[in-house]
Amino acid sequence: MIERYAKRMSWPLAVTELPDTGGESPPVAPGTRIIALDEAGETLGSVQLAQKLETWRDAGIREVRFLIGAADGLTEEERASADLKLSFGRLTWPHMLARAMLVEQLYRATAIIAGHPYHREG
Repeated sequence: MIERYAKRMSWPLAVTELPDTGGESPPVAPGTRIIALDEAGETLGSVQLAQKLETWRDAGIREVRFLIGAADGLTEEERASADLKLSFGRLTWPHMLARAMLVEQLYRATAIIAGHPYHREG
């Protein structure tokens, strides 16, 4: 499912999976926006997420990095580094399901921004 939506996206997408402990994130380029998936974060609709990404894109932001925690969630440092904490609801999701939902929402956001009829409101 992740590959299916990633292939349909018009924007570049890279997925980096780190081990539960001891992994190192790729370097963060200046200006990168970080969104941490966190059950206590904001609950945005698909259109609102698309608008946020479009605003950042139009402001020259070239990379948005999404953080999905492992079994123990994100560290306080990772949460503090986030420009936005985003929630998929109050439920706790396994990280692989959260990843699939995120990639689908990113595809949906690119479709909304492009004016594609993939997203239907109502």
